[in-house]
Amino acid sequence: MRNLIVFAALILAACSGSPDGEQVEAGPPVAQGEPNTEFSPAFPGQTRAPERVSGVQLDVQTIASGLEHPWAIAFLPDGRMLVTERPGRLRVVSRDGAVSEPVQGLPAVVTPNQGGLLDVLLAPDFASSRMMYWSYSEPRDGNSNGTSVARGRLSADLARVENVEVIFRQEPGWNSPLHFGSNLVFDREGRLYVGLGERSVRDARPLAQDLSTHLGKVVRINADGSIPADNPFVGQEGVRPEIWTYGMRNIQGADLHPETGELWTIEHGPRGGDELNIPRAGRNYGWPVITYGVEYSGETIGDGIAVQEGMEQPVYYWDPVIAPGDMHFYRGSMFPWQGDIVIAGLGALGLVRLEIDGDRVTGEERFPLEARVRDVAEGDDGALWVVTDEPEGRLLRLTPAG
Repeated sequence: MRNLIVFAALILAACSGSPDGEQVEAGPPVAQGEPNTEFSPAFPGQTRAPERVSGVQLDVQTIASGLEHPWAIAFLPDGRMLVTERPGRLRVVSRDGAVSEPVQGLPAVVTPNQGGLLDVLLAPDFASSRMMYWSYSEPRDGNSNGTSVARGRLSADLARVENVEVIFRQEPGWNSPLHFGSNLVFDREGRLYVGLGERSVRDARPLAQDLSTHLGKVVRINADGSIPADNPFVGQEGVRPEIWTYGMRNIQGADLHPETGELWTIEHGPRGGDELNIPRAGRNYGWPVITYGVEYSGETIGDGIAVQEGMEQPVYYWDPVIAPGDMHFYRGSMFPWQGDIVIAGLGALGLVRLEIDGDRVTGEERFPLEARVRDVAEGDDGALWVVTDEPEGRLLRLTPAG
């Protein structure tokens, strides 16, 4: 029965138009094995988009190794990189692979399972202010913890961070080693978006729908941690004013669309339910009420539904999952992928490329790297840089072969 349902869904996707009336070009999807669920997509092309072979072969160069579960990359103006390691270390890595001693001055992190030092991001005015931002799992009262965001001034010699202040704390804290999120993105007006997890455990999960908490949300704050006056829930009693969107599971990557400036996010779903979303102000993205996935045990989640009125559909979902890390809209010219999304695949063991037309995915391509890829960043020359999530993690530079 499952195969018949999936086959029918794929035929519908191949032969039907999109909700906007545009035709979705037919073609087989990327080879990826049988789906884990029996859900049909809500619209053509929402999953298993046609494979689009760009003809690119990757030349993979290992620049640095021996990094302990590296999590994120941020390019400094001189081309060197800040690289976070989950156990709580921030390193400076040169283009030729020299790795610094840990940068001093960061607050303590707690490192249970998925926690630790997470994303790092330079302020838009870093060249003059030298301000940097980072997210991390912070120890709280008792045995609880939560995702926090801090900022500080990076010293001229890159050896320490000064004037550190915590500008956001996810509330409430929870005793959980899972689903911290997290990704940081500045928009064009200098507001900071923070993608947050819902902490995974069964009693915390429903709080993704609870606007009195930060669990399972995208929050939007000013660079100093204050609340933008135009946030969608400002002034509503019992609602956290930082909230931008809710009903998210575990956001791992985010980027601004290079043309529209809108935020796009990617999140770990359950088994068969990784999602690509466009989080728009005040909207509910459904978790855990609706999902295209099931528990890793195979158990149904909630009422086992994927569509409900008043809840947003993902732009795209994966079944089986790719276990995404970061995502990035490619802007350079080294690869013929301008405007495409490049995704770091933990479960996919490589990169996933999506072709985008408006708000729809029109094609997908896979690039195996035989490693759990956590973050992807673009250098000023258009080369792609990734880190691998391993005890002896690597920093790799990717260019087109030949």
